[in-house]
Amino acid sequence: MIEVEFLGAAQTVTGSMHVVHTPDAKILLDCGLYQGTRQDSNHRNRNLPVARRKIDAMVLSHAHIDHSGALPLLYKTGYRGNIWTTPATRDLCASMLEDAAAIQQHDADWINRQIEKKHADMEPVEPLYDQEDVVGVLGCMLSLPYRRPQVIAKGVTVTLLDAGHVLGSALVQLDIDDVGETRRLLFTGDLGRRDMPILRDPESPTGVEMLIMESTYGDRLHDDIQTMDEELAKTIERTIKRHGKVIIPSFALERAQEVIYSLKRLKKAGRLPKVKVYVDSPLTVKLTSVFRLHPECYDKEARELLVGGDSPFEFDDLEYVSSVEDSKAIDASEEPCVIIAASGMCEFGRVVHHLKASIEDRRSTVIIVGFQAQHTLGRRLVEQRHHVRIFGVERERSCEVVVLNGFSAHGDQHDLLDFATQAREHGKVRHVALVHGEKKAQDVLAQKLTALGFPDVRSPAQGDIIRF
Repeated sequence: MIEVEFLGAAQTVTGSMHVVHTPDAKILLDCGLYQGTRQDSNHRNRNLPVARRKIDAMVLSHAHIDHSGALPLLYKTGYRGNIWTTPATRDLCASMLEDAAAIQQHDADWINRQIEKKHADMEPVEPLYDQEDVVGVLGCMLSLPYRRPQVIAKGVTVTLLDAGHVLGSALVQLDIDDVGETRRLLFTGDLGRRDMPILRDPESPTGVEMLIMESTYGDRLHDDIQTMDEELAKTIERTIKRHGKVIIPSFALERAQEVIYSLKRLKKAGRLPKVKVYVDSPLTVKLTSVFRLHPECYDKEARELLVGGDSPFEFDDLEYVSSVEDSKAIDASEEPCVIIAASGMCEFGRVVHHLKASIEDRRSTVIIVGFQAQHTLGRRLVEQRHHVRIFGVERERSCEVVVLNGFSAHGDQHDLLDFATQAREHGKVRHVALVHGEKKAQDVLAQKLTALGFPDVRSPAQGDIIRF
C-alpha cells in the first residue's frame, strides 16, 4: 500500500510539502515556506510539520521559496539525508536560500528597531534560520539531470522530467515497489505553460497511475503573452505621462526574467517610452547569471539569442541594482521609472520599501504579474483595498493597481486539463490529488476532471492522508 500525507500547499498555494509512505521508505516531496500574514507564517514555519517524521530521502521540484524555503529549517531540525533535484535548481537554491536567510535577518532587525522606537504595533521577530543552516542543507543536495532514473531509497526510483515552470523545474516521477508490483506516482510540482518565452514546454509523462497535480489556476484561463506585452506597454506609458513610478513586484526567479525579456521585446518594437528600468534585487542579479549557465533548460529562441551574444536580459536603459544606497536613491528621486523588485507577494524584500514610498502617490502604478496568496500584501493590492498595512503601519492606497496574470508561469485550467488527459492517454491514471490551489480553484478543476471521466479526484486538506 502507498500513502501520501499532505502537510503543505493543501487547499492553499503556499508551503508545498508532501510525504510519500511506501512499504519500505518515506519520501519527502518539496519543503516550502508558508507565506501569509507574518504572525500565521511565523507560527506555521516554526512548527515544521515534517520535522517529526523520519524521512529516508527528499526530492525538490524547483527552487521557488514556497517549495524550497523551509529546507534550512529541515536541516536545523536534524535532517541529514539526500535532497535530489536538477542541477539548475541546486545552483538557484544556493543563492535563493542564502538570500532568504539574509532577508529574514534584515527584516527582523528593521522591525525590531521600529518596535523599540514604538513606531510599529508588532511582535518582535527572530529569523527562522541562518546562513549556517543554508550551507548545511546545500551540502545535502545532489544534482540529477532530467530523464535519468536514480534509486533514492529501498524500493523507490526517481526520474525528473521538465516541468517548464521555472529554470530547472521538474515533474517528479516515482516508481515504487509495492509488495512486488511497481506503481508509478507523478508529482507535478508547479506545472508550466506551453509556448512561453525562454523555457521549453512541459514534458508529457507515461505510465502514471497516481497523479498529484497543482491547481493554482484551476478555475481560470490566462491571456496570451502578446496581450500581456501590449497591456504592460500601455500601463507604463500612461504612468510615465503622469510622472509616476511603475513598481512590479516579481519573484526573483523566472517572473523577473520574463518581465525583463518582455520589456526588451517592447523596446525593440518601439513600444517602450524612454525611461530607466531598475531591477532592484541582488538576488535577481545572481539568478540571471545562473540562467546563462543552463542552456539545457532553454527553448530554441532563447538559446539562439544567447549564442548570438544578444542576451534576453539586457537592453539600453536597464540597470541592475545591488547596493542599498542605490535602492534608496530610486525612491528619493522624482524621476519616473520602472522598478522590478522582489518578492512577488510583497511580504519581504526591497519591494516592500518601494511600496511604502509610492503607495500613497496617485501618479504611480503597481503592476501585479503573478498569483498572490491569501492574507498577503500582494493579495490586498489585487483586491484594490483602499487601506493596506506596510511594516505594521496602515496606509492609504492612492496608486493605481493593474493585474497582468498572463505573465504567470503556472499553467491555467486548459493547461492542467490537457496535462492530466495526456497522462491518462499515455498511462493508467486512476487517482488524482489536487494540491497547491485555493479551494474554489480546486473545486472547479475537480468538477472538470470528473466530467472527463477521471474516477477518483480529491482535494486533500492539510494533514490528510490518501491511501492508494
